[in-house]
Amino acid sequence: MSGGEPLRIGNASGFYGDRFDALREMLTGGPLDVLTGDYLAELTMLILGRDRLKDPARGYATTFLRQLEEGLGLAAGRGVRLVTNAGGLNPAGLADAVRELADRVGVPVRVAHVEGDDLLAWGSPLLERSREPGGGRCEGVLTANAYLGGGGIAACLRAGADVVVTGRVTDAALVSGAAQAHFGWRPEDFDPLAGAVVAGHVLECGAQATGGNYSFFGAHDVRRPGFPLAEISADGSCVITKHPGTGGAVTTGTVTAQLLYETSGARYAGPDVTARLDTARLTQDGPDRVRIDGVRGEAPPPSLKAGLTRIGGWRNEVTFVLTGLDVEAKAELVRAQMDAAFDAAGRRPAEVRWTLARTDRADADVQEEASALLRLVVRDADPDAVGRVVSGAAVELALASYPGFHVTAPPAKGAPYGVFEAVAVDPAQVAHRAVLPDGSRVAVAPPRTTREPARLPDPPLPAPLPDGPTRRAPLGRVAGARSGDKGGDANVGVWAVSDDAWRWLAHTLTADLLRHLLPETADLAVTRHVLPNLRALNFTVEGLLGEGVAAQARFDPQAKGLGEWLRSRHLDIPEALL
Repeated sequence: MSGGEPLRIGNASGFYGDRFDALREMLTGGPLDVLTGDYLAELTMLILGRDRLKDPARGYATTFLRQLEEGLGLAAGRGVRLVTNAGGLNPAGLADAVRELADRVGVPVRVAHVEGDDLLAWGSPLLERSREPGGGRCEGVLTANAYLGGGGIAACLRAGADVVVTGRVTDAALVSGAAQAHFGWRPEDFDPLAGAVVAGHVLECGAQATGGNYSFFGAHDVRRPGFPLAEISADGSCVITKHPGTGGAVTTGTVTAQLLYETSGARYAGPDVTARLDTARLTQDGPDRVRIDGVRGEAPPPSLKAGLTRIGGWRNEVTFVLTGLDVEAKAELVRAQMDAAFDAAGRRPAEVRWTLARTDRADADVQEEASALLRLVVRDADPDAVGRVVSGAAVELALASYPGFHVTAPPAKGAPYGVFEAVAVDPAQVAHRAVLPDGSRVAVAPPRTTREPARLPDPPLPAPLPDGPTRRAPLGRVAGARSGDKGGDANVGVWAVSDDAWRWLAHTLTADLLRHLLPETADLAVTRHVLPNLRALNFTVEGLLGEGVAAQARFDPQAKGLGEWLRSRHLDIPEALL
């Protein structure tokens, strides 16, 4: 392994559409060895799949290419290597485009890419089985991609690549692959690999690690947070920081929030290693510096996760505005009128969902504050069942319904919606390959040792707080939260702001109490995981998001605000904590 100075890896993108100037800012803001960019998400794969249907040469994140018009020369001049998953469904196409750009701007670089994640491209046995009678789970699949590890990235960097383009790798693999190449870690070096995976998970969402989307945002100037970087050591420990003079903040709180994001239990499984989040230790190592050490690693699971996207059907939506008095009666009138219209047309959509959001308040000084929103969402496999049948009926009510009738936008024809599904595939059946700068292809072998990541027993809880007076107050007075989506499930991580708050939180916020505080979860399976090192609880809510973000099953389709809703709920909190 290489010793000496730590490897400095930065991030310049957390999603397709992130701050365009971030790549330049990271390259000019301070020293780096590697700069990563994460452009892929479940919804992004569906978007790129539809792009590829229109033009087979597309399917990658074009933003990255535009960023390189200036950034390629900056990176080359500073000796910074670029690693990105912007290749999406066409990493070879993006690699070729980078070479063409390099020739045009006169910056000679060595470009490599990683392939094999696209199960549709090479005919995975999983998809072959789906074409057999009765095997229709994958019928109509638009994209099917295995989540690869960092081995292909490491091979490209070891071969001297200046730019490495991948398709669907795990988000953390952008960082762990670069660290694996630099330090010469073997596949069985699970502890340092796990440390790098944790560092990659903190970096992957960009400014979320530097104060963006942070519960206690008022404590820092987060108007324009800088992007994060990790100083990774040979043992896998790291310091999370940011370039000097950039906005936002790096604290144990901001890093804890990101560690909890879109994870569940103590075991964070990936294709190269299972990282034990319960062993991670966070310490403030100076201003805007958080050290993460102690992370233990275990063998990865025997299967790879693959994400399938497909068009799930057709969807339409109308939002009626109900102003002033008698909101419930007005809503009931609209429902009855729309139901009658569906019956008269003989084309009732397969799914009809009404939601009344009581955003109104009495005696309001502003009309918008006097108004509630009644949202109608319909779905069907037949576009005609959600088109004119719905929009026409809504328009025809304009002069024939409740007083003050209006809608937030003119009713439109239906649009297709997507569905995401996670399935397990055999790593031996995934052709993970590194395509090196000289064009040669190197196969990346699957892990030799695997382990099923069974749930760990919950650790002992801290001693409860002594009894004392309590006061009704929002949970967010003593705890932060970060929430997100994993397919149709939602994750809510909650962490305490102090040791005493943790003693209270660990004993108080059970899965049953969470269901009570968030009534939309009342009938769903909720699993609680305890992470004492982080003073945190992590909850998984199964099925809250239906068939995933692209299906837009609820008002907040990615559960981004679920944690903040939880923090706003009132319960009896010890006065000593307030």
